[in-house]
Amino acid sequence: MTQVIESSKRNPLIEIRSIDYIPESERHGSLYSQFTLWLGANLQITAIVTGALAVVLGGDVFWSLIGLLLGQVLGGAVVALHAAQGPKLGLPQMISSRVQFGVYGAAIPIVLVCLMYLGFSATGAVLSGQAIAQLIHVSDSAGILIFAACIAFLTILGYRVIHLVGKVASVLGIIAFVYLFTRLLTLNDIGLLLENRHFAWGTFLLAVSLSASWQIAFGPYVADYSRYLPSNTSSWKTFTAVGLGTVLGAQASMVLGVFAVALAGGGFRGHEVATIVGLGSTGVIASLLYLSVVLGKVTVSTLNAYGSFMCVATIISGFRSGLQLTARHRMVFVLLIVAASTTLALLGQYSFLNAFKYFILFLLTFFTPWSAINLVDYYFINKERYDIPALSDPAGRYGRWNVLGISVYVIGVLIQLPFVDTHYYSGPMVAQLGGVDISWIVGLLVPGILYYLLARSTALAVVPQRPVV
Repeated sequence: MTQVIESSKRNPLIEIRSIDYIPESERHGSLYSQFTLWLGANLQITAIVTGALAVVLGGDVFWSLIGLLLGQVLGGAVVALHAAQGPKLGLPQMISSRVQFGVYGAAIPIVLVCLMYLGFSATGAVLSGQAIAQLIHVSDSAGILIFAACIAFLTILGYRVIHLVGKVASVLGIIAFVYLFTRLLTLNDIGLLLENRHFAWGTFLLAVSLSASWQIAFGPYVADYSRYLPSNTSSWKTFTAVGLGTVLGAQASMVLGVFAVALAGGGFRGHEVATIVGLGSTGVIASLLYLSVVLGKVTVSTLNAYGSFMCVATIISGFRSGLQLTARHRMVFVLLIVAASTTLALLGQYSFLNAFKYFILFLLTFFTPWSAINLVDYYFINKERYDIPALSDPAGRYGRWNVLGISVYVIGVLIQLPFVDTHYYSGPMVAQLGGVDISWIVGLLVPGILYYLLARSTALAVVPQRPVV
C-alpha cells in the first residue's frame, strides 16, 4: 500500500512536467502502453476516411489495399524510429530539433508542426461532431463543440491520462472493428470486390502516399509519449511496440474504409460516419458504434492538443531560457489551441473530404525533410548522444541558428515542389507521374543524404564539454 502511495506521488494523475527533461526517478510506463496508445490512435474514423480516399480518387479495391499496406510499413518505420528517441533523451520530440536547427532555428519547423496539429484536430472534430450528432440527436456543430470540451479536459490532465485513454480506446476499437469486419464479410461479397483488379501506377502510388503521409505526420510528436519510459528501455523494443501499434491500427482502419466506400459508392461523401456505422447495424448497436467512433477520435485528438502545447512551450522556452511553464500555463495554452482548431472545424465542416486529401499530402512537403534530418542526425551523426543542457542554452554547443540544418531543410522543401500536387499548385512532374504526389519520397531521400554528407565532418570535430545523454 505504501509503495502505491509513493508511486502516486512520483507520478501524479495530473502531469506536472511540460517540456523539461524527465529524471530517472519519474520514469514509468511500459512498452505495452506504447502499443495500445498507437493502436487506439489509429483505430478511428479519420484513418478510415484516408483509406477510402484511395478508392474515391480512382483506385480499385485490391491494389488500393496493397498500396496502403506498403505505405503503412514505410511511414510506420519512420515514426517508430522517432519514438525510440523518447526513452533515451527524456524530452519531447521537437526539442531535439535544436541540435539540427539551433535553439532559435528549431522554431521554424515547430511553427509548421503547430499548424499541422490544428489541421488534424479540426478534421478530427468534424467527423467526431457527426458521430456525436447522430448519437445524442444534436446538430453537427453542437457535436463539434461537445467533442472540443472533452479534448480540452483530457489534455489539461496530461501524459498518464492520455495513455489511459489510449488503452480504453484500443480495447473498444478492437471490439468495434471485429464486429464491423464480421458484418462486412458475412453480409457482402468481398471476393467480388477483390476480383476487380486494374493496376495503374498513378492510383497505386497515390494509395502508398496516403498511408505513408498518415504515418509520417505522427513523427513530430511520437517521442512525446515515450519520453517517460526508463532510459534503459531497448530502442528496438520501443521501435517494435510503436511500429506494430500504428501500422496494425491504421491498416485495419484503412481496409475498412476501402471496403466501405466500394460498397457505398457516391453515398460516402458527406456521410462518412453514417456510412461506416451503417455497415454494422441500426438501433442500439448503431449507437454503440457511434460512441466507439467518438472514443477513437478522442485519443488522437488529445495527442494533437497535447503536442500543440509542447510545440508552443518549446518555441517560447527557446527564446526565453529558464522559463518555467506551470499547470496554469498549460491550461491557458490548451484552451486557446482547442478553441482555434474548433473554429476551423466549424468553418470547414461542409468541405471536409476534398480539403483533407490536399491537407495531408501538403503537410509532407514540410515534415519529411525535418524527419529525414532529425533521424540522420540522431542515428548516424551524433549516434544517439545529445548534450541535454545545451539544448536550452542559445550560447551553448548547438548555438542559436544552425545554418547547415536550416539550409538543408529549405532545400528539402524546395526540391519537392516539382512533385507536389495540391488544389492550388501542381508541380511539372505530377502530370508525368499520372497525377500522383510522390514529393514525400523525394523529401525523405534528398535532405537525408545531403545532411549526412555535409554534417558528418563538422560532427566529428565536436568534443563534448559536459555530460551527454
